[in-house]
Amino acid sequence: MGQAVQRAKVAVSVIFVVNGLAFASWVARVPAIRDTLGLTPGRVGLLLLSVSAGTMTALPLSGLVVGRLGPARTVAAGVVAGSVGLLVMAVGLAGAAVPAVALGMLLYGVGTSTWDVAMNVEGADVERRLGRTVMPRFHAGFSLGTVLGALIGAGCAKAGISLEWQLAVTVVAILVAGLSGVRAFLPPAVAESAAANRSSVLAAWREPRTLLIGVLVLAFALCEGVANDWLALSLVDGYHAAQAVGAVGFGTFVTAMTVGRLVGGSFVERYGRVGTLRVTALLAVAGVLTVVLSPGIPGALGGAVLWGLGASLGFPLGMSAAGDEAARSAARVSVVGSIGYTAFLGGPPLVGLLADHVTVRDAILVACGAALVGFIAAAAARPLRSPVTGRA
Repeated sequence: MGQAVQRAKVAVSVIFVVNGLAFASWVARVPAIRDTLGLTPGRVGLLLLSVSAGTMTALPLSGLVVGRLGPARTVAAGVVAGSVGLLVMAVGLAGAAVPAVALGMLLYGVGTSTWDVAMNVEGADVERRLGRTVMPRFHAGFSLGTVLGALIGAGCAKAGISLEWQLAVTVVAILVAGLSGVRAFLPPAVAESAAANRSSVLAAWREPRTLLIGVLVLAFALCEGVANDWLALSLVDGYHAAQAVGAVGFGTFVTAMTVGRLVGGSFVERYGRVGTLRVTALLAVAGVLTVVLSPGIPGALGGAVLWGLGASLGFPLGMSAAGDEAARSAARVSVVGSIGYTAFLGGPPLVGLLADHVTVRDAILVACGAALVGFIAAAAARPLRSPVTGRA
């Protein structure tokens, strides 16, 4: 069993990397989407809402799906659905058809959100069996994937390669790596009956601690999501930078997030989830303010580093907290994910609409408020018991 857990640990890491690559393959090039379709910032925000709509449609059902199919088959289904969505986006961009791009984003949102919950359930299972904090490192894999995607996006933008061709090639890699990786997942427990599975999810929606963890994840997800969706564009518009510089700024942010997640486990074991989360929330506030108030690109990139470090641990530690108990892990992770992902439902249009009245650079201050909410909600992540660290 020890070797099986180690193989599953590697496989989960791969799946997180592929998920991040799929995400960054298009997010790093939001300016290209804007220019290809001829959209205002407000309309960009509404278009990004399509991803959120797909996500919010699938997330409430994801706990039921994982409970019935198991994490491996659920991830595989999410990989296929997300890949189809990216291909539809590519076709829409080739024809400059906004409805087609929106449909592709919707399908991508359905696939990636289901995939996300399932890989976090598997990650929580591996973490419990190893007996140490490894969830941040799994999410570091996601960040590594986004770094890779951002570098590919920057390179393609510099070389003048269209986003539709970039997406088409990326989908092949996503399908091969994703469908191969799930083969090493741990064998699923005996599937619950449909009634028991549904009852478990409904019960999780009535648990105060689970709901508060959802608020925590929502706050940090909004802080992260504002950077994912708007940092590149804020650098391009706010500092009159080239699109390649915007992609590099996004890459700087996700690189800092990756570093935070790689080293975050040791801080959690020393200072506990709550203390670690509060420090990172303050780092995020400092980073956003620096990006907005800096007189030039170098200072803004320094702010992106602080912002990335600050946003790095909220999501993984929230998922760890939701998965503290094996028997309720799938239900609680799906509830926390459903609440947390509302940040991606409201965040893009909120920042976009604000940007129509001020600027994108000023509108991203929304992330400061989100980080402060995360600071307050951090207490919800205190373990039910101390299965990993022995600390609160």
